[in-house]
Amino acid sequence: MNPMLRELDDPFRITNMEAAIERVIRALRKGESVVVFGDYDVDGVTSTVLLLDLLNSFGLYPRYLVPRRMDEGYGLSRTALERLLEGGRPDLLIAVDCGTNSGAEVAWLRELGVDIIILDHHTSRDEGSAENQAILVNPHLFDGEQQPWSQLCTVGLTFKFAHALIKRLRDEGDECAHKLDLREYLDLVALGTVADLVPLLDENRILAKRGMERMQSPRRTGLEALFEVSGMLPDQPVTPFDLSFRLSPRINASGRLAEASSAVDLLMGKDWLRCIEIAQELDRMNRERQDIEREIAAQAMNMVEESYADDAALVLHSPDWHPGVVGIVASRVAGQYQRPAIVLGSEEGGLFKGSGRSAGGIDLVAAIQPCAELLKTWGGHPMAVGVTMEAEYLDAFRKAFARSVASQSGSASTEATLEIACWVQPEELNENLFRELEALGPYGQGNPQPLIGIRGLRVPFPASLFGSGHCRFSVDIGRGQLMSCVHWRCKDRMPPTNKTIDIVARLTWNVWKGQRTPQFQIEDWAETGNGTK
Repeated sequence: MNPMLRELDDPFRITNMEAAIERVIRALRKGESVVVFGDYDVDGVTSTVLLLDLLNSFGLYPRYLVPRRMDEGYGLSRTALERLLEGGRPDLLIAVDCGTNSGAEVAWLRELGVDIIILDHHTSRDEGSAENQAILVNPHLFDGEQQPWSQLCTVGLTFKFAHALIKRLRDEGDECAHKLDLREYLDLVALGTVADLVPLLDENRILAKRGMERMQSPRRTGLEALFEVSGMLPDQPVTPFDLSFRLSPRINASGRLAEASSAVDLLMGKDWLRCIEIAQELDRMNRERQDIEREIAAQAMNMVEESYADDAALVLHSPDWHPGVVGIVASRVAGQYQRPAIVLGSEEGGLFKGSGRSAGGIDLVAAIQPCAELLKTWGGHPMAVGVTMEAEYLDAFRKAFARSVASQSGSASTEATLEIACWVQPEELNENLFRELEALGPYGQGNPQPLIGIRGLRVPFPASLFGSGHCRFSVDIGRGQLMSCVHWRCKDRMPPTNKTIDIVARLTWNVWKGQRTPQFQIEDWAETGNGTK
C-alpha cells in the first residue's frame, strides 16, 4: 500500500550488471569516447536522457543518437550506425531499449573495435542475439520472471544501472557519487514505465508511484515546458492518465513523424525559451499525429467490420497508412474489438511494417513465435510488438496468427466483457472511499483500476456533449448529492434523463482550478432492470 524506494533490490543481482558497471568505470577513468544509442519511443527517450544525465554528472559527456524512424528503422540498424560513425568511432557504445536481437550489427561494431553495452527489456527471438558480442543486461533473458525487477522496462533498468554505478563509486570514495541523489531520476523512470505498458507491480510499482510524486513539482526545465503545453498544473497530483495521454503522446510525436532527438533535447534542456519552443513544436506534431491517427483508425475499423469481424486476431494493412502511427491505431483497434491487433503500413522495397498490441490477456510474443518464420523481423514484449514481413506472406501470417491466438484464448473469437470488482450501495459513496481506492494505485498494466458497479442511480438532467463525442452528466446518489460523471466516446449512446440507470465506473478525481472533486468515469451503463447482471 505504501511502496518505498528502500524496498528496491540490489542492482548487482541483475545478470551482467557487474560487467557493465566495470566497463563504464573504465571509460570514466580513461576519458574514453562514448555514444548512447537510444530508441525513439518514450521508454527509449527517457532511458537516453537518464543515462546522459548520469554520465554528464561524472564528467563524461557522450554523444547520443536516436534512429530516424522513417529511413533508418528500429534499433541498431546498419544505416543508423553508419550515420553514428560519421562523427567518429567511439570506444564504447551503450544501447538502451534496443540491441538484444542485433547480433550481426553488434558483431560488425566489434570488428571496428567498439565495445558495446546493451540495456534492454525486449524478448530475444533466439536468433541473432547479441549476448555473445556485447555486455547484455536484459532480465527477460537471464533472470527469470519471478524476480522483482524482471518486468522493468528499459528506463527502470537504466535506473538500476545508475543505482549500481553510484553505489560502486561511493564504495570507492568518489565525491561526485556521494553528492548525486538517485531520486532526481525518478521523474524520467515514471514517465517511461507508465508509457511502455509494463506491469505496475513489484519494482515498477515503487518507481512509478514515487516518480509521479516527484513530478508534481518538475525540476527539469523541459518537463516543466511539457507540462505547460499539455495543460498540466504544477503542484497537482500527477496520474498515470497524465503520463499516458498528456505527456507521452507529445514525446512520441517527434519519433513518429520526425526525429526523436527533439524530445531528448527537450528533457536535457536548461534554457526555458528553447524548451518551450521545442515543447510547442512537439504539441503541434502531436495534433498532426492525432489527425492522421483518427483517419487511419476509422479505415482500420471499417476494414474489420467488412472483412475480419470473426477473426480471433486482427492483422490489417494498407499501403497508405503512415508507419509512424500504426502502433497507436493497433492499440485502439485491439481495445475496440478486445482482440490482439497488428496494423501494418508499407515501406520501400515492398515490405510491410507495423506494430501489434495485445488484448484479452494474450501474450503477443508467445502468439507470434509459432508463425515467426513468415516474418522478416520481429521483436517486442507480451503487450506490444513490432513486425516486418514481405507482402506475399500477409495472408498466410494473418491465418497463422489468428490460429495461434485462438489456441491461447481457448476459442476462435472473443467478446468484450467488463470485470466488475464489486457492487457498492449509493450510500457507501464518499470521498474516503475514493481516497482508499486511490491508494491501490498507480493503476495500469498488471494493476488495472477496479471497475465498480452501482445500481439505481437517477439522471436528473440531460447529458451534454464535449470534445470529440464525449459526454458529461450527473447522477443522484441520494442524500441530496449529485455525482459528476464523464463517459468517453459515447455520443451515440447518451443516458436517459429522469430514469434510473445501473453503471460500471472507475472512481476518479476531477481536477479543476486546483480543486479535486470525486467523479465517476463511466465504462458502461444500462437502464435499471434491463440486463445488468
